[in-house]
Amino acid sequence: MSPEKMVYMANQIATFFKTQPGVDQAEKVANHLKDFWEPRMRDQLRAHVEAGGAGLDAVVLESVRRL
Repeated sequence: MSPEKMVYMANQIATFFKTQPGVDQAEKVANHLKDFWEPRMRDQLRAHVEAGGAGLDAVVLESVRRL
């Protein structure tokens, strides 16, 4: 998947969970990524974060650390 599409999708997930009650949005995003993204997608996201995480929401960055 293109990095742009991956960033867009991950940020959409974060945006959704930021509207939900509670303070554990990063954990919810991490759980969503574990449940619905295949391992190759998660690996690509991790690699993007390790390369600086350009364009990713702070909640996504924290969720990747929890994966």
